[in-house]
Amino acid sequence: MTAVAAVNSGDTAWLMICTALVLFMVPGLALFYAGMMGTRNTLVMLQQNVIPLALISLTWVVIGYSLAFGNDTGKGIISDLGLFGLRNLDQAPAPNLHVVVPGIAVPTLAFVAYQMMFAIITPALATGAVANRLKALGWAVFLVLWSILVYPPIAHWLWAPTGWLTKLGAQDWAGGMVVHAAAGAAALALLVVLGRRRVWPDRAALPHSIPMVVLGAGILWFGWFGFNAGDGLRADGIAAQALINSQVAAAAAMLVWLLIERSSDGHATVLGGVTGAIAGLATVTPAAGYVSTFSAVAIGALAGLICHLALQLKKIFKYDDALDVIAVHFVGGILGTIMVGFFGEKAINAIGADGLFFGGGLSLLGKQLLALVAVIAFSFVATWLIAMAIQKTIGLRVDADDEDHLDAVQQAMTAYHDDTAPVPASDRQR
Repeated sequence: MTAVAAVNSGDTAWLMICTALVLFMVPGLALFYAGMMGTRNTLVMLQQNVIPLALISLTWVVIGYSLAFGNDTGKGIISDLGLFGLRNLDQAPAPNLHVVVPGIAVPTLAFVAYQMMFAIITPALATGAVANRLKALGWAVFLVLWSILVYPPIAHWLWAPTGWLTKLGAQDWAGGMVVHAAAGAAALALLVVLGRRRVWPDRAALPHSIPMVVLGAGILWFGWFGFNAGDGLRADGIAAQALINSQVAAAAAMLVWLLIERSSDGHATVLGGVTGAIAGLATVTPAAGYVSTFSAVAIGALAGLICHLALQLKKIFKYDDALDVIAVHFVGGILGTIMVGFFGEKAINAIGADGLFFGGGLSLLGKQLLALVAVIAFSFVATWLIAMAIQKTIGLRVDADDEDHLDAVQQAMTAYHDDTAPVPASDRQR
């Protein structure tokens, strides 16, 4: 049995706060996406984003955590089932994290809960790409399978000390690869399986509630401080660095996005502003704990430019990404991962490495590129196989005729009601 080190109460409290912040991002994402939908598909988008809270919380406790952070099977690919159902947490790599992460002393259950939130939000990101096309049951089955077969191996590769990409030296502070690249590759695979919406590209629904989008973006921005500043598992200077990096990257990306809108369309819009901020946050995520504040500003500015340019990809390659998940999250995750290879500084974080701009040569950049290829290829192929299996059996795509009114079909209700309409005589109270 592994000896129990004294728990650091400050680090534990910080980790639990960050856990709550990341959980709060899930309804924030739901509002962000739902506001960009038409009024008749609002409830379905909300449910597609909140149902992972139920399903993946359970799959993570039963099997996901064991596969990601249990005892490695020997190849650095995946862990065994020794922690199935969170049994044997009194054995390595438990009861505290000094075995998983040297020098960390927080309860393993706090780490389990924190990592659970990342597992929950990752597949939810893909819903924006395939908006108006998912069957409720098919999506639920997909979430269960994806959270067991796809996410845990990737998390193990990059976040477990025995993972093969960890041992290689690839770095992903808070999920540029584990979350954003994996979710983006999954979104692409889903787009291949599900195809385009019936009305695309001739007609697309306008956002029905920009205030809802802004509220969702604000919640995401707020929660991102837990997303990025909690990954060191300590309340220390690196957490503070990751927090300020998140803020300035979002600010720089928002400003660049607005300037591009102003110069190209003549209008700098609030929708563009918050989209730019989310792109900046996604892009700085893999770098947040490894780079300086000024480097984070540069990364954010690049995110505003490159993610905005990436909006044109769906026109070039003719894929129907309804809410621009590929441009914002996939391209952002890839860009941020690569930027670690340029801007990483060991002076900022001793467990990091110097990138090309700080005397480290091409070594780290090469490792980042190799890790990206591995994560994207695995997530895309595995997602395609899961989605095809579901589509061929219980079905994953809705009928084309139902695309414009999924709330009525799947929820038997609508998000908004006209209280000014006359009440039928048969329904009036006597």
